[in-house]
Amino acid sequence: MMAGMDSPVDQDVLIVGAGLSGIGMAAHLQMHSPDRSFALVERRANLGGTWDLFRYPGIRSDSDMHTLGFVFEPWRHEKSIADGPSILEYLNRIVDERGIREHIRFNNKVVGADWDSAAARWTVTMEDDKGAVSTTTARWLYLGSGYYDYDEPFDANFTGREDFAGQIIHPQFWPKDFDYSGKKVVVIGSGATAVTIVPSMADKAAHVTMLQRTPTWYAIRPAKDGFANFLRKILPEKTAYRLTRFKNIRLQDIVFRRAREKPEKVADFLTKKLKQALGDRYDPVAFTPPYNPWDQRLCLVPDADFFEAMKAGKASVVTDHIERFDKTGIQLKSGQHLDADVIITATGLKLAVAGKIPVRVDGEPVAWNEHFYYKACMFSNVPNFSVVFGYLNASWTLRADIVSEYVCRVLNHMRDSGTTVATPLLADPTSLTEENIFDFSSGYIQRALHIMPKNADKLPWRLSQNYVQDRIDMRTGPVDDGVLKFGKAASVSKEASAPALEAAE
Repeated sequence: MMAGMDSPVDQDVLIVGAGLSGIGMAAHLQMHSPDRSFALVERRANLGGTWDLFRYPGIRSDSDMHTLGFVFEPWRHEKSIADGPSILEYLNRIVDERGIREHIRFNNKVVGADWDSAAARWTVTMEDDKGAVSTTTARWLYLGSGYYDYDEPFDANFTGREDFAGQIIHPQFWPKDFDYSGKKVVVIGSGATAVTIVPSMADKAAHVTMLQRTPTWYAIRPAKDGFANFLRKILPEKTAYRLTRFKNIRLQDIVFRRAREKPEKVADFLTKKLKQALGDRYDPVAFTPPYNPWDQRLCLVPDADFFEAMKAGKASVVTDHIERFDKTGIQLKSGQHLDADVIITATGLKLAVAGKIPVRVDGEPVAWNEHFYYKACMFSNVPNFSVVFGYLNASWTLRADIVSEYVCRVLNHMRDSGTTVATPLLADPTSLTEENIFDFSSGYIQRALHIMPKNADKLPWRLSQNYVQDRIDMRTGPVDDGVLKFGKAASVSKEASAPALEAAE
């Protein structure tokens, strides 16, 4: 095999997306691989990703900020369940204090990524907000583009929506300065978005009704973490943050495992807390899900605000199926009619893999559902490429942090070994036993299973859901494990089942 030449690149690492994942990777590169040049490409005019896109009332984290915050940057606010503006402030402070902002190319959407084995580099095609197309090259491509479709949410296609005389709004596209004062509002859905919107709109709206098809499990906790705020008074900031983060990670892990091992005990505990919060407003029909806790993500209700709005008579829950929309609201299958001036369709997200970017390896399009995850961030037979797909049972950033650290370890190994290509080689996919690790019944997960990359029953070919173990494996496991093959630029062999590499000398 004739060896190719490593062609020059515009930057060593190109990061797609300037949200939590992308900003985290930039900071980790500065700390762990300072010899590598990098740039970020962001399709929007501002950084923040999810936290810049969503502008609905009350937008907040559904994880505590001691685990949704980065491992390297303490969360300083009093509230650990934070609102969107506070999270944006945190991210903006990081990019400014660390000099990351100058590396971000805003208003540029990635529309294609092509790997050339002969040159050992990616050529990434971008389109700016005026339609001008440009390209840039990188040795490594890091996707921090999130997990859902920014262009279109899930559309439940409700019959008769064109007959409704009021406004229909999806939370992903909230109108600026929307005034709902004195209006009757129906919020369709029962997940984190709906439970955030209902109490936030209840102060101004005439009444807010949450219409759910299926009840959800709710976890009530204070918006302020008393333990964290106490530690910050008596310990150095970083020490207090580290201890709180450790406590919250362990608690998340314990609750999740308890829910899987003894679901009826966790269900009883959550129901007891609900009854305490709602008093005589508790309705078992509205608050008894047909599935076990953590078969779907637990829905966080900080300071019981959702239930307080119900007790004040400003909000209510209806459990029913939609027959159709009509001029004045929603006709339900039970015969009941919900009058509405505004209908919010909090019916869920639509998942997207790799930010919907067409990725090609030596001219061949990559079909993600034919590739296996490797180390929860790379893919079988795709070189110099990594993504972040957060935990379903814990905070997104926990995975983003350990993936960033791991990719820096790989980059440093390449530097030290004089190699420029790293490919998780899988010669025979049939040698693996496939397993669906997305054993969550959430609609957005189930709707997207057909596009998701594959998982095997054993590491390293799976997207594990065990942060505590993953953190150990990603930090201390050997980088050169015999599966991740390191090499240099190579001429492409058409017969090869994976990108051709010339082994490092």
